[in-house]
Amino acid sequence: MRSVRYGLLLAGLIGCGSAQAAEPLPFDPAHSRFGFEIRTRLGQRVEGEFPRFEGWITELPDGRHQVRLRMFAEYVEIPGKPRYTGWMRGEDFFDAARYPVVEFDSDPYLPGITATGGPVPGRLSIRGISRRETMFLGKPECERPGYDCDLVSRGTVSRSLYGMDAWQMALSDRVIFVLRTRLKSAPKP
Repeated sequence: MRSVRYGLLLAGLIGCGSAQAAEPLPFDPAHSRFGFEIRTRLGQRVEGEFPRFEGWITELPDGRHQVRLRMFAEYVEIPGKPRYTGWMRGEDFFDAARYPVVEFDSDPYLPGITATGGPVPGRLSIRGISRRETMFLGKPECERPGYDCDLVSRGTVSRSLYGMDAWQMALSDRVIFVLRTRLKSAPKP
């Protein structure tokens, strides 16, 4: 299967690489989107994004891959809603002044998951709190996922477990991360 040799792109948090990859393959910030969704208690969906991030996939010596992602909380925003953006960056939520980076480091995984989709566990760190979480990679829609189409991954976390328990009467505790990822360049044949 041709897409298997292109590896896994997490998470958007999910990356792709070839068996010959010598250096980490960086995410393409122009074509990748990292965001989140949270619902109000009245059912309204509030969508946010991390417009500044860095991420890459590394092929390990044993052939497995690993994804690392850094999202910069000081730039988190709720598009078109400056007041909500201020709250998200503030002490009640990401507390960007004290904890400027949200990080996800996947466990090593087999690259074939790119063709089928599936769970990609790892360690998520928010506000200085690290916990085991799992992102779920959707089945790709093209032959070269991560290059010709997005690899989409989603993961649901409880914000209160990361010290973000303000506004419980107005906002759900459940946050869904939605990651659409592409790589900067295709691997060398």
